Amino acid sequence: MCPIYLSGVMAGCPLTDGSIWGTLILPYPIRYNSHMPTRPTPLKKQLLADSALALVTLVWGGTFVMVKDVLEQVSPMLFLAVRFGLGALSLAVLALVMGRWRGLSWREVRWGALIGVALWAGYALQTIGLQGTTASNGGFITGLSVVLVPVFGLVVLKHRPHRWALLGVALATVGLALLSLRLDGGDIRLNLGDALVFGCAIAFAIQILLIARVATWADPLRLALVQITVAGLLNAASALLFERPVAGIPAEIWGAAAFLGITATAMAIVIQVSVQRFTTAVHTALIFILEPVFAAIFAVWLQHDVLGPIAISGAALILSGMLLAELGPLLQRSQARRRIARQAVATDMREIQ
Repeated sequence: MCPIYLSGVMAGCPLTDGSIWGTLILPYPIRYNSHMPTRPTPLKKQLLADSALALVTLVWGGTFVMVKDVLEQVSPMLFLAVRFGLGALSLAVLALVMGRWRGLSWREVRWGALIGVALWAGYALQTIGLQGTTASNGGFITGLSVVLVPVFGLVVLKHRPHRWALLGVALATVGLALLSLRLDGGDIRLNLGDALVFGCAIAFAIQILLIARVATWADPLRLALVQITVAGLLNAASALLFERPVAGIPAEIWGAAAFLGITATAMAIVIQVSVQRFTTAVHTALIFILEPVFAAIFAVWLQHDVLGPIAISGAALILSGMLLAELGPLLQRSQARRRIARQAVATDMREIQ
């Protein structure tokens, strides 16, 4: 029995074989036993990774209501700087307690800083762009990162997504349009704000691809710490340059920033970096497109918003696109196994005859 932390770097423990169980970071030790698989199949690893990413997306979608209320009391860049700063502080303390500062390499710092720039650009362009466009247009255009990831991935990572993933992307994109855009007025216009939000979609797609590039070798905790720190510093600089100074921040804003910084920023990004090595960038983007679906569900629950039939149809298409991308390969493999079995039976019958 080997007491371990699910941290990805566990000398002498039987789970250092690259299994997904050895990547999630938890604040308490667990013990290995025979009921915990040490070598899950690649498909099982991917399903577990996709489930963890769906949980992250659920957390992000659930924070929309809180963020909307907070931004009525404080400027966006200042709030993001405090949120990311507290998130980085929590990860720094965790890294110190777990002894993970040792081994930090310049390679991790360089890549973490690059991902942090992409993370900051995504949040900054989205925040600025939303001031010049509608929330519905902004939500739809941000979600277009699901289309950009397979395109950029083919160029940068040389990864050709399977047809089920492409079909899922197409279906989810249509669903995102139905969920986010207000089509009943018949007036959909694009402006400078839309262009800035599209830049946000590009930044988030690049962030997903960069994490996919380094997830196989980088330490998840250290990489997340570097990128969140860089994003926080850039948000602080943006607040100083482009926003009016404030005399003080109310206590409730500090509380909201601490909650979002620890759960929706630090923990979420650590989980993303930890498990994305077991899935593809396209699958990651497809799962993240659930964010507006979860946001709509929480808005209906907490703020009593009303979703019309078009928006509900869009949410259903997004879920269908995800299921198609997840279950399509399973169906294809099952059909292939049955075909091989039938051919084997036919061969045996011919030999008997």
